[in-house]
Amino acid sequence: MKGSDSLEQTMREENTTNSLPIFTIGNPDRFDERSYRERCVTRLIEILFDLENYMGAGRIFIP
Repeated sequence: MKGSDSLEQTMREENTTNSLPIFTIGNPDRFDERSYRERCVTRLIEILFDLENYMGAGRIFIP
């Protein structure tokens, strides 16, 4: 949280139970690895199929 217009501050102020989550790749340096990309995509699909349980979660790190 580095300022009033940071993503973290916006999430704290604006997030509600009806807000979609923000997805963040946990280790972007590994995104060039095929197995890591596959894990990210698999986790994202799992979340999207069960999205109602993640509403209002704020930020979700994948994988």
